[in-house]
Amino acid sequence: MSKDYYTILGVKKTASPDEMKKAFYKLAHKYHPDKAEGDEAKFKEINEAYQTLSDSKKRAQYDQFGSSGPNMGGFGGGAGAGGFDFSGFQQGGFDFGNIDLQDLFSAFGGGFGGGRVRRGRDFQIDTTISFYESLTGTEKELSIPDITDGNDTGKTKKIKITIPAGIENGQRMKLTGHGEHIADGQPGHLYVRISVAPDKQFRREGHHVIMDMQVKLTDAISGSDQTITDPAGKKLKIKIPASLQPGQLLRVKGKGVEAGNWNSGDLIIVTHIQIPKKLSKKAKDALDILKNEGL
Repeated sequence: MSKDYYTILGVKKTASPDEMKKAFYKLAHKYHPDKAEGDEAKFKEINEAYQTLSDSKKRAQYDQFGSSGPNMGGFGGGAGAGGFDFSGFQQGGFDFGNIDLQDLFSAFGGGFGGGRVRRGRDFQIDTTISFYESLTGTEKELSIPDITDGNDTGKTKKIKITIPAGIENGQRMKLTGHGEHIADGQPGHLYVRISVAPDKQFRREGHHVIMDMQVKLTDAISGSDQTITDPAGKKLKIKIPASLQPGQLLRVKGKGVEAGNWNSGDLIIVTHIQIPKKLSKKAKDALDILKNEGL
């Protein structure tokens, strides 16, 4: 059954991001399991609601399909979009996505379990992946600065990260505990901003991959078999149907973004019929025959 995330947070469907954030902070502070009146089930439900409604793409999908729609369920899996903690690190058994618990509890004049704990600074680094890697996911080895108590040792540390399939250009991954280390405190976070290199042939629309294809006029009329290159660089045979219409879409199932437990996206081919600029006499005579046939 679909859950009403707006009711769970106690906000209207027209609520602004700031209004939802304030509502979440208030409820999370009240129901956190470490609090005297805490409620673990309620806290999980509140977190799930906020992680959906605070992300514009997930909010739009929720408004259309509800919580039972694709990519709506299960925030403990460690992979998602729009600012989620893709690396799967968790705090106290809960996946808080882009919520910093220190910020949450300090907003209410303190924390829980003995007050606020010092935390090191957060860092951000950039890395670039190919268009195809953004469809299938990939692993990257990164070099990060080794900074402790504000001192840059000049050394670097290597870490491996798993970038999930479907990540989009400009999205960030948060790696808990890989920022600045400080004495008698918690380490900061490392944010990895992902740049997806553009592709000359393909582009993304959601989970689908789009490409354009030029089709000869004769092939559009009578149909033909063609060979294209898919996003993986492999040759793929497709059939051009007879009587192809300008702009008609051809679909190749499962050749888009790999979506894990859900159906993968498709490769969608936008066809463009080539109209010759010049015709030979023989071609003109053949065209006259078509005209006489009413075509």
